[in-house]
Amino acid sequence: MRGTPKGNRPVILTYHDIGLNHKSCFNTLFNFEDMMEITQHFAVVHVDAPGQQDGAPPFPTGYQYPSMDELAEMLPSILTQLKVNSVIGIGVGAGAYILSRFALIHPSLVEGLVLINVDPCAEGWIDWAASKLTGWTSNMVDIVMAHHFSTEELTDNQELIQTYRLHIAQDINQDNLALFCGSYNARQDLGIERPIAGFNENLVKTLTCPALLVVGDTSPAVEAVVECNSRLNPTKTTLLKMADCGGLPQVVQPGKLAEAFKYFVQGMGYIPHVLLSHLSCESVPAAGMTRLSRSRSSSSSITSTEGSRSRSLNSPIDEQARPQTMEVSC
Repeated sequence: MRGTPKGNRPVILTYHDIGLNHKSCFNTLFNFEDMMEITQHFAVVHVDAPGQQDGAPPFPTGYQYPSMDELAEMLPSILTQLKVNSVIGIGVGAGAYILSRFALIHPSLVEGLVLINVDPCAEGWIDWAASKLTGWTSNMVDIVMAHHFSTEELTDNQELIQTYRLHIAQDINQDNLALFCGSYNARQDLGIERPIAGFNENLVKTLTCPALLVVGDTSPAVEAVVECNSRLNPTKTTLLKMADCGGLPQVVQPGKLAEAFKYFVQGMGYIPHVLLSHLSCESVPAAGMTRLSRSRSSSSSITSTEGSRSRSLNSPIDEQARPQTMEVSC
């Protein structure tokens, strides 16, 4: 946990994807200068799934890893322990699914969600990932890499790929990773359905909080995110497809994601306009972002001109730059 809850404001809560943890998934974003401006106004809680932290010991033989639903049900006790009343969630992949499930079970605890590469469906990705590789492979690292990155990105962005391949292979306990992957692969369909005013709006299950769905235009998760968007309330949901971006938009395009997040939170009434005056106009069209802040029913696409605003203080997997961090195991 970074900082302390401020008044009645929600806390930003993050949840990572398979093969990652809060450091490798979110360091680049939260060390970006624009995001650090936001975290001056919010406390932040980073959650690592059990056994996924760097250097974690293996679980004992026969350990039953929690299901996705059980991982979601762990979050209220964490919030109680940290004296947090509500959250704005930022989740990636498996973490986005867990936060969505959490919001469905405990809607009063979730004020907003940023869901990156979310898949609301029950289909396992392992068979899909294997089909994208040359023949079947039992190499967990290859399967996880195919989950994160498209074939194009695996070929074209060698520096990023090598960084994350080494992290997944060397920093994450492989037995624990296999258990987390198995839990995600066995997930149930979220069971959400788009409400239609005057017809079924009080009968269907769906997210009731504002949601920003994010996906890179070359991400393997594009179809899943579009499917999720089709199931949510269009008056509370924005689909943000980021150009020139693959499976990790929070790593590759942290400036654009931070800027979109500022407008998302401002639309919820938590970011003062004086902070927005410091935003750059070079990477995000003003009209598009006005649409994002005022109406979450539209679909926006951000172009890829980072320019001088892309100043990340650390590599994606380095330690957090700011030291005031308390790690809580669950």
